Amino acid sequence: MAIEQTFAMIKPDAVEDGYTGAIISRIEQEGFTILRLEKCLLESELVEEFYGEHKERSFFGEMVDGICSGPVILMALERENAVAGWRDLIGATDPAKAADNTLRKLYGRHIGSNAVHGSDAVETAERELDLMFSDDSETDEA
Repeated sequence: MAIEQTFAMIKPDAVEDGYTGAIISRIEQEGFTILRLEKCLLESELVEEFYGEHKERSFFGEMVDGICSGPVILMALERENAVAGWRDLIGATDPAKAADNTLRKLYGRHIGSNAVHGSDAVETAERELDLMFSDDSETDEA
């Protein structure tokens, strides 16, 4: 099995609800190494680029507004099969449909406020890590 890196984000709803510590603890319990962690506020232009593949969808504006509504926790995670492992840990997009004991089932409010983001492929993870952790990313410290 290959050691991979993946991008993870704790979204504003989970930060606001006080779940940051529990989520980070679970990440470590599941064998991920946190290579980088940053708490920040994201600018809408960066979030629009980040979620660019969804630009034509009806929920795009609401999704961007939600991510920009408060501080987020950005993380670079590493372990064997990190992308698939992180996706398994976070669960289905809709917390109501997520498997028991997944992060979205435990901490998500609803499909629009589902606590965490995870890259869906190694290539996506590379793009998201580069975008969110580049030295010129448009973030403000929270």
